[in-house]
Amino acid sequence: MRILVIEDERKVANFIKHGLEEERYIVDTAYDGQTGFEIAMNNHFDAILLDVMLPGKDGFSILKDLREAGVAVPVLMLTARSTTDDRVVGLDLGADDYLPKPFSFEELAARLRSILRRSSPEKSTKLKCGDLLLDTVSHLAFRAGKEIELTTKEYALLEYLMRNKNRILSRSTITQHVWKHNFDPESNIIDVYVKRLRSKIDKDESMQLIQSIRGVGYRMRETGES
Repeated sequence: MRILVIEDERKVANFIKHGLEEERYIVDTAYDGQTGFEIAMNNHFDAILLDVMLPGKDGFSILKDLREAGVAVPVLMLTARSTTDDRVVGLDLGADDYLPKPFSFEELAARLRSILRRSSPEKSTKLKCGDLLLDTVSHLAFRAGKEIELTTKEYALLEYLMRNKNRILSRSTITQHVWKHNFDPESNIIDVYVKRLRSKIDKDESMQLIQSIRGVGYRMRETGES
């Protein structure tokens, strides 16, 4: 899952970034409001962590402009201003949650998981597809009860496929959510990682969960039917 952190205090931003990367998220950062807004408008993210007090363009303005532009990405507001009025303004502008500073990383991570569940067809912290189970809290994967070891990138790819189970996902869409760069039609990076993932979750199983959609991309399904 790809997350954007817009926070002008670099120590705070880097603390969040490193923590989220340890939780196997893909993280982009911006240290001022205008840059953050432009990154948010020109890339695809699964959630945004947005500070209120920012140079150049404040968090409320960013949120307002994103929603007016039709960007529905979940937003978790971060602020040292914890008055009720500020929370009401942020929520009325379209924020999905509000976390006052200072905060523990554990609470931030839990709130992020919560807003991601709300925006996903899969509402549980345990994602299932057939006999494949992915625990998004412990970051452990199991097929038929047997634990599967995954690299950070393999985990990110599997989580995205499972959160979008039964949907056909283009290579471009997968790249935008699992990698930090836009899709290169000449690159076979998606196919390489899908092959690696298949070798771990589908290798010895009669039911193949990851389907190739010719000329488009991939789909995770619970049956082997086309």
